[in-house]
Amino acid sequence: MKLAAALLAIIGAAAPFSGPVAKDKDDEHKHHEHGPKAPLPWKTDPFPSTYAPLPRASLSAVVGRLRYAVPQRRGELKGALQRALERLAHARVENVDWYWPAEEEWPKDALDQGVRLLTPFDPVVWDRRRFELLWGWSYRFEAYTPVPARKLGYYALPVLWRNEAIGWANLTVKDGELRSEFGYVKSRPPRDRQFARELAAELDRMRAFLGISR
Repeated sequence: MKLAAALLAIIGAAAPFSGPVAKDKDDEHKHHEHGPKAPLPWKTDPFPSTYAPLPRASLSAVVGRLRYAVPQRRGELKGALQRALERLAHARVENVDWYWPAEEEWPKDALDQGVRLLTPFDPVVWDRRRFELLWGWSYRFEAYTPVPARKLGYYALPVLWRNEAIGWANLTVKDGELRSEFGYVKSRPPRDRQFARELAAELDRMRAFLGISR
């Protein structure tokens, strides 16, 4: 089973968690009562809530970056990470430990059939380590890479179809017209009429966003 599909299955089947997963009024009162030196139990929760599932290495790296936001409390980050690891649901898949909010419920709706062009900073894309683990290829933001060394393009946008990142797109506007170039992990686009229709629809949405008609 592919890693992405395995993770979705695990999250969908995860049992409800009975521990403290959200800050209630009592917690908030205690935080203020103890003042600025209160522990940081909740400060790490927004990361997995927004970016889950996260491999442990990525969760650790993100929590570590809090030292730039609260340098005076960098000594508490190790404990905050440990508390997060204890509270978050987790599973080992293909020798990688993955973490996500225990209350997370995977949508029961049918799989989205649309095509999405993702920005380099989209929550699905920003963690390059996770991206490669999920889909088996390396995405790189190459705007600052010398032209001869680029492999994907100046501002390549990952192409997400269903639950797979299948390639990338480079878009430009010239003379009021949207121009697109695509690359695919399997060297060619899916042989599926629905993919062609959904890609055309996504490009139309991009034209609307840019305020152009062609």
